[in-house]
Amino acid sequence: MLGIVLGLVILMVLAYRGWSIIWVAPIAAGVVALFGGLDLLPAYTDTYMEGFVNFAKQWFPVFMLGAIFGKLMEDTGAARSVASAITKLIGTKRAILGVMLGCAVLTYGGISLFVVVFAMYPLALALFREANISRRLIPGTIALGAFTFTMTAVPGTPQIQNLIPTSYYGTNAMAAPMMGVIAALIMGIGGYTYLVWREKKLKEAGEFFTEPKNGEKEEEGEKVPNPWLSFLPLVSVIVTLNLLQWDIVLALISGIVLIMLLNVGKVKGFIQSMNQGAGGSVLAIINTSAAVGFGSVVRAVPGFERLTELLLGIQGSPLISQAVAINVLAGATGSASGGMGIALEALGDRYMQLAMETGMSPEAFHRVASIASGGLDTLPHNGAVLTLLAITGLSHKESYKDIFVVGCVIPIVSVAFAIVLGTIGLI
Repeated sequence: MLGIVLGLVILMVLAYRGWSIIWVAPIAAGVVALFGGLDLLPAYTDTYMEGFVNFAKQWFPVFMLGAIFGKLMEDTGAARSVASAITKLIGTKRAILGVMLGCAVLTYGGISLFVVVFAMYPLALALFREANISRRLIPGTIALGAFTFTMTAVPGTPQIQNLIPTSYYGTNAMAAPMMGVIAALIMGIGGYTYLVWREKKLKEAGEFFTEPKNGEKEEEGEKVPNPWLSFLPLVSVIVTLNLLQWDIVLALISGIVLIMLLNVGKVKGFIQSMNQGAGGSVLAIINTSAAVGFGSVVRAVPGFERLTELLLGIQGSPLISQAVAINVLAGATGSASGGMGIALEALGDRYMQLAMETGMSPEAFHRVASIASGGLDTLPHNGAVLTLLAITGLSHKESYKDIFVVGCVIPIVSVAFAIVLGTIGLI
């Protein structure tokens, strides 16, 4: 048990300091193995790497195709076209709502969070400028639309955080729709209400829009594709995944093919976009696989049984212990998918067994796992948070408070409601 705790502390502290989890996770796993009485070399070459490779084998096609899909949407201008149409429809009077919904549509359509940040920032800057809203609210607004309800709660989302539980619980992306919708409403409405309140308070304090130091402004006259046509690849991924029940790999391929067909005039740039997307996906899958490998070593040591007893001994529904485990591990790794991967790799079989024994639906476990992964993951060392602040040119001191409220606090509240619904059978 001491080794497991020390391993988690090392993983969390070093990740927070910006050290790559690719080599930090094996070190943390070595500490766990050493205290657990395992031979270090076999613990790494066999136990750790088995968990690493199995996860990569199962999920690399999804990571790669998702990254290519997002990169093509970005480079063809399709993502910007969709986002721009939505924000114009909402209008500058509701700039926060427009940016939030633009991010939500892109994320629910299967585009990666990082691509959404790049696509939405120029639009958010223009809208906030016209509405005279402080720039410090831009990161929180983008985080609300991209990092919360469309990532984990809305039924059918093709984001990886909603797909990983399917392999442990035999479910699909539409699992527990009632739980998902209610949790999404809590996150969306709660987060939007908070940001509007913050806007009011900042204006009362005399804080309004100021130009970024680099003087960046929205590019004028940039030609983008027709927004209705640009929207079709997003629809294709959602429809083929959820209505036609295609595998996520085929659903993403359908979106990729459709982007190419609708933007055939930009065919010369396709190879570069696909190369960059595929290359970027490698780092993403390795990061998550490294975290899962750590979970495999944790499961192999004797102290894991004691840890399991403690978690499963939490009073009340087993959904509570699952949510606690995933939240803590997502916070430790700074990754929703990484924390979920560790928890379900170690405890997924036990929770599935509990579902069978108690008559509780595996769909409830799926949805709680997904929502819980999007809570403490958004701590200051989270990669998406760091990227968001870097792109917007703002610091943790200026904007992290809002990210924390909409990305951590409110999602944790929503998972509590989801647990209640799952426990009484309203899924």
